[in-house]
Amino acid sequence: MPAAAPIISSVQKLVLYETRARYFLVGSNHAETKYRVLKIDRTEPKDLVVIDDRHVYTQQEVRELLGRLDLGNRTKIGQKGSSGLSRAVSAFGIVGFVRFLEGYYIVLITKRRKMADIGGHAIYKIEDTTMIYIPNDSVRVTHPDEARYLRIFQNVDLSSNFYFSYSYDLSHSLQYNLTVLRMPVDVLKTETTRTRQESFDIFEDEGLTTQGGSGVFGISSEPYKKYVWNSKLLDIVKTAVHRDWLLYIIHGFCGQSKLLIYGRPVYVTLIARRSSKFAGTRFLKRGANCEGDVANEVETEQILYDASVMSFSAGSYSSYVQVRGSVPLYWSQDISTMMPKPPITLDQADPFAHVAALHFDQMLQRFGSPIIILNLVKEREKRKHERILSEELVAAVTYLNQFLPPEHAIVYIPWDMAKYTKSKLCNVLDRLNVIAENVVKRTGFFVNRPDSYCSILRPDEKWNELGGYVVPTGRLQTGVLRTNCVDCLDRTNTAQFMVGKCALAYQLFSLGLIDKPNLLFDTDAVRLFEELYEDHGDTLSLQYGGSQLVHRVKTYRKIAPWTQHSKDIMQTLSRYYSNAFSDADRQESINLFLGVFQPEEGKSHLWELPTDFYVHQKDTRSLLLSRRSYTLWWTPGVLEYLPLPYDEVTCAENRKKLIVKKFHKYDEEIDIHNEFFRPYELSSFDDTFCLAMTNSIRDFMPKNVGIDPSPFTVRKPDETGKSVLGSKSNREEAVLQRKTAASAPPPPSEEVVSSSSEDDSGTDKEDEGAASQRSTPVKMADTGDSSKITENVVQPIKDIYGINLSESPSDDDLSVYTRFVQLGHRQQKYDKSHQLLCCKPLEGIISLTHISAFSQDNIYEVQPPKVDRKSVEIFHAHIQASKGIMQPLGKDILLYREYIRNRYK
Repeated sequence: MPAAAPIISSVQKLVLYETRARYFLVGSNHAETKYRVLKIDRTEPKDLVVIDDRHVYTQQEVRELLGRLDLGNRTKIGQKGSSGLSRAVSAFGIVGFVRFLEGYYIVLITKRRKMADIGGHAIYKIEDTTMIYIPNDSVRVTHPDEARYLRIFQNVDLSSNFYFSYSYDLSHSLQYNLTVLRMPVDVLKTETTRTRQESFDIFEDEGLTTQGGSGVFGISSEPYKKYVWNSKLLDIVKTAVHRDWLLYIIHGFCGQSKLLIYGRPVYVTLIARRSSKFAGTRFLKRGANCEGDVANEVETEQILYDASVMSFSAGSYSSYVQVRGSVPLYWSQDISTMMPKPPITLDQADPFAHVAALHFDQMLQRFGSPIIILNLVKEREKRKHERILSEELVAAVTYLNQFLPPEHAIVYIPWDMAKYTKSKLCNVLDRLNVIAENVVKRTGFFVNRPDSYCSILRPDEKWNELGGYVVPTGRLQTGVLRTNCVDCLDRTNTAQFMVGKCALAYQLFSLGLIDKPNLLFDTDAVRLFEELYEDHGDTLSLQYGGSQLVHRVKTYRKIAPWTQHSKDIMQTLSRYYSNAFSDADRQESINLFLGVFQPEEGKSHLWELPTDFYVHQKDTRSLLLSRRSYTLWWTPGVLEYLPLPYDEVTCAENRKKLIVKKFHKYDEEIDIHNEFFRPYELSSFDDTFCLAMTNSIRDFMPKNVGIDPSPFTVRKPDETGKSVLGSKSNREEAVLQRKTAASAPPPPSEEVVSSSSEDDSGTDKEDEGAASQRSTPVKMADTGDSSKITENVVQPIKDIYGINLSESPSDDDLSVYTRFVQLGHRQQKYDKSHQLLCCKPLEGIISLTHISAFSQDNIYEVQPPKVDRKSVEIFHAHIQASKGIMQPLGKDILLYREYIRNRYK
């Protein structure tokens, strides 16, 4: 049954025009065939007046409109020198509108860079922005503290790790976008009817009605506000403008690399969504707030898809999601004393685990069950420090599990990672690998295609034990792993990498790219994935802690070079300096940007607050009125659908979050082909993103791998620093090389080796003479030189063929080989003119003709096969059809007319 297509925003290019009284923001789609106009009043000193007529303009209509505005706003009518309408700036999207103590500013994206591609949907990183003050200077009322607030706001660098997309919802996971947003058409028809009856549809009456009854449903959803960072900046215009003007951005990390598997491109994408709730810096934001939002909460999703097929409906996609975040308790650290590790204190007693219940309720709604907690904080300490958090978390989980059904209980896994790291007898990553296998088997992962037939014929033990939720179209991930240490930085990133590596093996196996769900270290695939995760960890660590990672995967593998230790010391010092001197300013900027603190006249300024505790905590009186039950601590209806996440089931409440519209099937707002290939844009092939991204063959595969380009082969460095094949794959490599070399003629050097090796093995004089007749004569200076040449030449033969010529052939083998050579000579010397003298050709003898003039070339011409008369007639009809001009079908003519009308109207 056909499904809906995601709606592509029709506002991707913006131009801001200004007059003395108004700003005119003209937005268009990428092809510049549809335009929208936004009018912003500049005569109001403090209020924001934005008018959207919701009309779709053509290019000609916009030109005429701008011409009339220019003519009407000139100082003197008919004067050409003074323009009444001037172009201010070009942009790619609106971040939002913000006001401090004077009038409003508009924040525009002026530069972008493509960072990833998911099924044709581009993900961009913000490279540069601009802030423009809206009110005119003639009505501006100045305030002495406005400039300081402006500097604090701009301290949030929007050019560092903020991402957006015009067609892909970055706030939701791939599983959500491919299940909830891929509803069958019959469900969408019902939803469209309900929307028209119950509420005002913002897509109606825009001149985009379907023709002939043939249309495609477009669908989009409301973003998940927890991971949207400009939600407050857009709230003031959300109801006043068309939805295409609203561009939601996320903060975190986005990276993509290309894994080439024998030429087959597979894109590995890593997306980290940092929560905008209770966000802040390392020591200033700890634990959770009264709504269950924890500090430093990041949702990390790894997406794998076969890039040879771009379509969401026909392509192969897989994803796995895991979460990191602070311990969900009321706790903090006092940084008033300059200490590397400030003492941990519990700020508030919570005997009924109220804040933990709110947090895990959010997770049950978004991810389903089971919720698995991997707690990496220290358990054995001389002075109780981190252990305080472990004891309280165990008590909270134990209390909450009393009321959950046993099959959906919260799973708690404590593991003192720091203790195991110091031990010389324990391998940290081996233990993490065991935990990862257990976690992935419980939660499963998402894949949009059913299990391969080979998995049914030859089932793997690990595959049969896999959890999750199996549907006819694939598998769904149910539940999530929540990893935490004290800081959620170094230890957490390594643990998440090991879990992601295990999940990556299952994802590759589900797509039919490897034969077993297992990946080894020192392979090109794992090295590529490890680099992605290290970039991911460095980026999040810089955002939260002020420095890059101190301990990396190589540190826990104990293979890090000595130079890494000095870098670790510098990163530790950088992190300590940032926490001591710059975190307070960064926290103020985040509070102002997210709208947690709103400046008001007569109210205390942001820099005057002794603490920001009360701006992050709601009024306690309202909490007392809405306090939940101590036993039924989850949202009603959540348990009904477990283990599936409540946000992804097709219930009436979730359908209200969807926006559905019917398009013409060739409309550009749902045409992902035009969105990806950009046929209206002149671009350079060398500058395309698919060539610039990290490539496993170009960036990770060593140059001396021979004929084994597999990214799943173990490659270990030798003494010279070059990479060679691991010992486990030597036999497989030898088999591959023998198969390849068997079809090629032996070079002359190998023939020389035959005689020398037989000479070393002590053969008879007759055998030696026979071998010398078959070989090319080579002059040897003396016996010593002969032995050196033999030693240098025999070794490559062993590497290539996997054998060593240590014994001479037996008499029987030599006689068989001699007969084979004689038959070959007779066949080659057969005179074809002999056939012309006979009445009919001799049967049983195949005529072979050399293609090449070289004597050692064994490639011959092939006799043409016999073709029946019907096939010949079809071929002749095909040739005749190509000589004339065929009349196009009526369907093709309608398609062409529709294209011309949309392009040139």
